[in-house]
Amino acid sequence: MTTTTAATPPADRLASQSAFVAYVLKLCENNKNRADLRSGLGRPVERSNYMHRLLVPRLMDEEVHHRDARRAHYAVASLIAARPRAARDADAQAAEEAAEAGPPQDSARVTEWWNRPNLGASLAEAVNKKFIKPDTAEADLHLMARQSSDAIHIRLPALTRQLLDKGVTVDWAVLLHDLTWWNRDQDRIATRWLESYFRVRTRDLPDHDELSSTPEENH
Repeated sequence: MTTTTAATPPADRLASQSAFVAYVLKLCENNKNRADLRSGLGRPVERSNYMHRLLVPRLMDEEVHHRDARRAHYAVASLIAARPRAARDADAQAAEEAAEAGPPQDSARVTEWWNRPNLGASLAEAVNKKFIKPDTAEADLHLMARQSSDAIHIRLPALTRQLLDKGVTVDWAVLLHDLTWWNRDQDRIATRWLESYFRVRTRDLPDHDELSSTPEENH
């Protein structure tokens, strides 16, 4: 039976995932740290030896000892470390703005979380900006919806790099949550990616446009 835990994460877990991302972003201000974290890009935890000195002291929570959670944290840390320079600068500015604004109230934290972009929303943004073709983005989403986390981990370095190179936001904390729970709540998370994709596509289209291909593309 699919649990509801992944669909409605408690505020303390959301805070923990966001804090981990902030920790990695801080680590990446040091070139050696960033290189060590980037060395695990696309690799399983067992082949990410240079990452351990930086992540093991942080990942002491019992829940992170679960294989999926541990791999998700290592994967997201390596993806953050592999960001292009423009994305690093944008993240630094966003962190400063968030620090000035202060943390949200506990009652608003979960609601705000679901308004943040997941992978489906990021792909929709890329399509709306004409960086990726709609058919390509939708095919990627439908393929990932059927795949195991192992296959998604292999795909993520190229996909996130493609998005970041075009200035499209990837919310690392949301991705961390989804990767952590993928094998235990795949259908629910995949549905949320697809719903977010079409919601953002529809929101940014002119009223007279449609999501479907043009007649010429259908022939």
